[in-house]
Amino acid sequence: MTPPEARLSTSDTQTSGPAPLAHNDWQHIEKTNLDNFVKGDWEVLNGQRAPYYGERHADAVLTMLTAQKDDPSFGYLINNYGHCLQSATMALRDGVDEETVVVTLLHDIGFVVAPAVHSEFAIALFGPYVSEKNIWMVRRHAVFQALHCHDLPGADPSGREQWRGHPHFEYAAEWVRKYDICSLDPNYENAALEEFVPMVKRIFSREPNNLFPLD
Repeated sequence: MTPPEARLSTSDTQTSGPAPLAHNDWQHIEKTNLDNFVKGDWEVLNGQRAPYYGERHADAVLTMLTAQKDDPSFGYLINNYGHCLQSATMALRDGVDEETVVVTLLHDIGFVVAPAVHSEFAIALFGPYVSEKNIWMVRRHAVFQALHCHDLPGADPSGREQWRGHPHFEYAAEWVRKYDICSLDPNYENAALEEFVPMVKRIFSREPNNLFPLD
């Protein structure tokens, strides 16, 4: 396996001129310090920003997921990419709503890059575009999972009980049981990622909510 440092490009340290524009009829703001931007610059930039995000936002999220496709495992029978794809395939075949399928696909996208806060990592990506129910579930899914992790040091099987009675408790418990703890099978036939791409694009094209207002 090639070590990560060997895959880094030395060209990143070299000057190469302006980045290419996403569209030929767009223009660069020929300034290198935000202090020097004026009203007209911002008008140009913001006019190009909205379609840029519209075209590339969902693809950037999916690229983050597919970057894990060939990763090794630290012991599970499948890697994190396989787990995410398998979870989403199970949800899709159960006929759950499209939003939940996408949330299921992306729920562990930060499992390797942000293991201690991978739930919050996922919420930072899709939270502004999904329901409070799915945010609530993803934020707590690791705690709900502990019920099923018998003999795991540090796991508290009763940890989820602090939320019993909450309107989303049973939903979270069922989601973990049906799509999270059982999606580790290398012989399960997953749907192709391409089947989920239009769903991801539709969810990320929604008008975002502001989940993280500053104090």
